[in-house]
Amino acid sequence: MALWDIIGKAVGKPVYELLGGKVHERLRSYTYLYPRSDEGHAYSDPAVYRDPDVAAERATEYMRQGFTAVKFDPAGAFATFDPRQPSLDELDMSAEFCRKIRAAVGTRCDLLFGTHGQFTTSGAIRLARRLEAYDPLWFEEPVPPEMPEEMARVARQTTIPIATGERLTTKYEFARLLALQAGSILQMALGRVGGLLEAKKIAGMAEAHFAQIAPHLYCGPIEGAANIQLAACSPNFLILESIEAWGGFQAEILMKPIRWEQGYVRCSQTPYAHQATCDQKLNGERLAQEDDCRVGTEERRRGEVGTCSRCSEITQRQDEQRQADAVSEEADGELARIKAKAGLGPLFQSCHTGMVGGYVI
Repeated sequence: MALWDIIGKAVGKPVYELLGGKVHERLRSYTYLYPRSDEGHAYSDPAVYRDPDVAAERATEYMRQGFTAVKFDPAGAFATFDPRQPSLDELDMSAEFCRKIRAAVGTRCDLLFGTHGQFTTSGAIRLARRLEAYDPLWFEEPVPPEMPEEMARVARQTTIPIATGERLTTKYEFARLLALQAGSILQMALGRVGGLLEAKKIAGMAEAHFAQIAPHLYCGPIEGAANIQLAACSPNFLILESIEAWGGFQAEILMKPIRWEQGYVRCSQTPYAHQATCDQKLNGERLAQEDDCRVGTEERRRGEVGTCSRCSEITQRQDEQRQADAVSEEADGELARIKAKAGLGPLFQSCHTGMVGGYVI
């Protein structure tokens, strides 16, 4: 992903233009149900993860922000000795979450039911039958991913689409999954499957099987930025995982935050690394606290610079980008002159192919 980042900067284009071109102007996104800031963090056992009424209220709040899908996984923790049968309490709790959330959001939001491969095949089928009445958009990783044959058994026994793939690592594993019809929504994790090009190949295989993609997110906004590039150029893109609306810390560690509007992520026209991180922030420092600089964080995001070391670095990056743009324009001009001299027609004049020194360019 870092190499694609470098290439995108060098040619001054977003990576989706290098992977076939943009087919989506905006990308539908979903968020997990997170606790409010005054309710603790996600690992503090907040009520939103164990109380269906609180979860339904939180889902309604996200819906009012513009989200059209929310994700939750109330079926119990995964453990070392999984897969297991779900307990009756876990079955009841899962159904109650879906019932309360569906009643709260109506048909304005899709329900994304998450599990982490903690159930046996028969246990997953039992759970799916409890959930079908509430029409979830997907049932995620109902059984462990190592045996897609068993996941295919679940898929054949439920009307809920099966989403899976976050723990798979190669296109060959995804090919097997598709051949077995074990999942119809693929959740490749770009940091795990080999990056953007491998993920694009997987998306192409999925398209040929009438399957869709919903890239998994587990590495924060940098992987999120890569997911945006893949989604933008994939016709069979379904939905994008977001961390709420990409605000707060997720925005603070980026030089240019991800643009989220009314449930959708807007595809940036700038190179992939418009998401370049600020390492000083990652270390807990604030850029605006540097003594020799009066330019604050927001001004930096707009491209305004001061005299501190960080501003000098930004200025240097801007100069490098201008130089790269100049080189790219010069190369395009030379290619146009070559085509004109060769007497190529309008069709060839508009494409980026030609012969220079015996090489196709």
